[in-house]
Amino acid sequence: VYRCVLGKTGVLTKKFEGDGATPSGIFPLIRVLYRPDRMDFPETHLPVFALSPNDGWCDDPAHEDYNKPINLPHAGSHERLWRDDNIYDIVVVLAYNTSPVIPFMGSAIFIHFAEPSFKSTRGCIALRDVDLLEILKTCSTKTNLHVMEF
Repeated sequence: VYRCVLGKTGVLTKKFEGDGATPSGIFPLIRVLYRPDRMDFPETHLPVFALSPNDGWCDDPAHEDYNKPINLPHAGSHERLWRDDNIYDIVVVLAYNTSPVIPFMGSAIFIHFAEPSFKSTRGCIALRDVDLLEILKTCSTKTNLHVMEF
C-alpha cells in the first residue's frame, strides 16, 4: 500500500477541464517522461522518453492540440513539463481522454511525484518519489490504473 494524493476536489466520474478533480475509471499507462538532468533512466517496462526544456502539454480545449504533448513555445494554453520543482521529474502519461480527445473533458492527467507536503493536485495522482520509482519497476503497457469514487 502506498500513500498518494489526488485532485483537490476529489474523484469524479464526470470530470471537466479545470475542476481540480481526478477522473474515476480504468486507465492504461502509456509512457514515462523523465528529467535526464535530475534522474537516471527509470527502471520500467513502459516506453520511456527524456524531457527537454521545450516540452509542454496543451490544456486549451479550443486548440487542436488539446490534451497532447507539445513543443514550446505554443499558441494555446499549456503547462510546462520542465518545471523548477521536482514533481514532474517523472511523469507517467495515462490514457485518459486520449481516444478520442474530447474538448473540456480534462487534460494532462498524469501520475507524478507528490510535493513534500502532499498538497492535493489539480487532478493528477501523486506519490512519494521512492514509491513511484518502485511501482514503475513492475509496470508495462498492460498495466491499468484503477481510480474509484468512494
